[in-house]
Amino acid sequence: MGQALPPPGEALTRLTEQLGDPLTARLLSDRRGSRAWKIQGPRGAVVVKANSPDGDTARDKAAEMAQEDEHLLRLTAAGAIRPGYRVDAGPWDGGRWLAVRWVDGVPLWRALALARGPEGDRPSVRPWLQQIARTWAEHLAGMHAAGWAHADVQPTNTLIREGGRAAVIDYALACGPDSGRRRVPYRGALTHTTAPEIAAAVLATPADTHVQAEPAADVWSLGASLFWCWTGHRPVPYDDSTDRPHKLAVIAQGRTTPLADVRPWPFPTFAATITACLAPDPADRPTAKELIAAW
Repeated sequence: MGQALPPPGEALTRLTEQLGDPLTARLLSDRRGSRAWKIQGPRGAVVVKANSPDGDTARDKAAEMAQEDEHLLRLTAAGAIRPGYRVDAGPWDGGRWLAVRWVDGVPLWRALALARGPEGDRPSVRPWLQQIARTWAEHLAGMHAAGWAHADVQPTNTLIREGGRAAVIDYALACGPDSGRRRVPYRGALTHTTAPEIAAAVLATPADTHVQAEPAADVWSLGASLFWCWTGHRPVPYDDSTDRPHKLAVIAQGRTTPLADVRPWPFPTFAATITACLAPDPADRPTAKELIAAW
């Protein structure tokens, strides 16, 4: 396939049966110990993820890949995600691989570029923004009703499809009911969208201790992602040159920038709901189900 970093051959063999022949592969990312490719065949497209076999974190990433596969199977069985999103998975000579359905969509930051600019305050933009937020909350509400938290709600894990419908991806860090199996300890996800209670728990526990994320943490992360991508400013200001523990300590204080100070244009109902999501106390935040009604 003419690539310096081809996908695992074991995955291609299995996927040829489902997608047809020939297959084409395009490397999407190679960072933090894992790689992802878009695999296209005559009968459809998938994303294949695999751990990088030569990295220092190869074993951890392989375990994380296997964990995401388990999560997808359990979430599908619980009715929290649609059947067919998980396509296939298995071992390869470098670790583990996982294939999921390709989702046509634009990452949230890019999708909201219009809303951040001078053309954002058009009558058509407001319902479009609400549609994004509402469909995102709908997906999280399904997970929460099944007893799960996504635990990695952030702009890059949210794709905006045509018509303004949000699609959620990447379930490796999800936190659900105890399955009795050893899991990769959850220690928070993207720092900028980490809820205060998660930040505080990570700082207060050893690095190998699992911190169980709850649905209210997803709601904070949803509000933080919308705040960030609508205004161009992260909700918690801190010096980017500082290390992660310092940033988490600032987040754990529960204070955020007033949205009115940085919003690109007034949208009172939208702003009020985002602000409610960012309440320091998890008990004061709306549920994902309540957000659906609000938006």
